[in-house]
Amino acid sequence: MKIVVIGGTGLIGSKVVTRLREKGHDVVAASLNTGVNILTGEGLAEALEGAEVVVDVANSPSFEETAALAFFETAAHTLLAAETAAGVRHHLALSVVGTERPLGIGYFRAKFAQEKLIKASGIPYTILHSTQFFEFVDGIIKSATIGDVIRLSPALVQPICSDDVAQAMVDLAVGPPLNATLEIAGPEACPLDKFARKLLARDRDDRPVIADVHARYFGAELNDQSLTPGPNPRIGPTRFEDWLLRADPNR
Repeated sequence: MKIVVIGGTGLIGSKVVTRLREKGHDVVAASLNTGVNILTGEGLAEALEGAEVVVDVANSPSFEETAALAFFETAAHTLLAAETAAGVRHHLALSVVGTERPLGIGYFRAKFAQEKLIKASGIPYTILHSTQFFEFVDGIIKSATIGDVIRLSPALVQPICSDDVAQAMVDLAVGPPLNATLEIAGPEACPLDKFARKLLARDRDDRPVIADVHARYFGAELNDQSLTPGPNPRIGPTRFEDWLLRADPNR
């Protein structure tokens, strides 16, 4: 089966490409690096020729709402039109847990707009909502740092290893379109500030982490339901502590 992975050279996309090829599929890694531009359409028709499935894991280069909205809407219009012309039979997209919730996060509103376009396209689809990746915890810490103090919400989060998200995307790509939105999360829910402390402890970083219920996450105050999945999500098997050991730069 020919499968085109949009964003196929990124963190998730590269893992998806490798795993699908190991299963014997004809896989195209489509990205700017391989000459495919989902904003202008350059190289897109050629990449999609004969494809049955498109896996879209491309991401906006900016998390600012106006820029992200422009990216996701333009990319969706261009990509979905090209898929219709090519006769693609399944559009699988990666999104974020919480996009449909009124959190006031501009990036989430941009992803929600993308999801609406996918659902209205007429192409059979599956959307996977993922919680935050373990790999992003360091960036969350940096965004919450002022001077030598880190202020983070104590709201529950349930982050996941990117490898587990990639495997879920592979499983969905080789299955039938579900015309539904599914969720995936890591194996443990824990306050965000505690996840940060675990990462800092591994890195022997003794900066204080202050649990602050008013600390903002991309502009929004969080509660325990903001970034955690609903009932019956798929659960990734990798525990944060195991990932920390595996990703430890000092090992």
